[in-house]
Amino acid sequence: MVHMRRTQLASVEDFGVRSAPLEVVAKPWGSFSTLEEGPGYKIKRLVVAPGHRLSLQKHRHRAEHWVVVAGTATVTRGEHRLRLRRRECTVIPRGAWHRVENRGRLPVVIIEVQHGDYLGEDDIIRKADDYGRLGTSRGSSGESRGELAAARGARARASAPRSGGTAGGRG
Repeated sequence: MVHMRRTQLASVEDFGVRSAPLEVVAKPWGSFSTLEEGPGYKIKRLVVAPGHRLSLQKHRHRAEHWVVVAGTATVTRGEHRLRLRRRECTVIPRGAWHRVENRGRLPVVIIEVQHGDYLGEDDIIRKADDYGRLGTSRGSSGESRGELAAARGARARASAPRSGGTAGGRG
């Protein structure tokens, strides 16, 4: 039991942490659940089905830290191939080609911590893919990378401080 003074913030069920995902997205290789996100970071649970793998991909705006919590993952990171078991981890630097695959008979579960200046699903450049998804990455609602970039630019301009406006550009 964690003891705290009343003036301190009790957080995430006093560290016994139980939470519901913010979203669950089915993918051809399995699924991912977004567990938490905040400024500059996002935490996901990836579940890779037996015999499946993610695309060989890289990201322009984010790095990732992967911790295997179930199964055995075969990870490609640049020119290196790693075999990670439960409780083992790796860092995927921004701009590095990477993929995870499940060569086993049980699901591989990875906790992924993304960090960077932009964490959208459209920040994926695919080099190889088993599911025919080469080409323009699409966001979760189907927009192209260009459409999403234009929307981000418009949001940034709309929230930018204007002379005579409020600090931070938000009312």
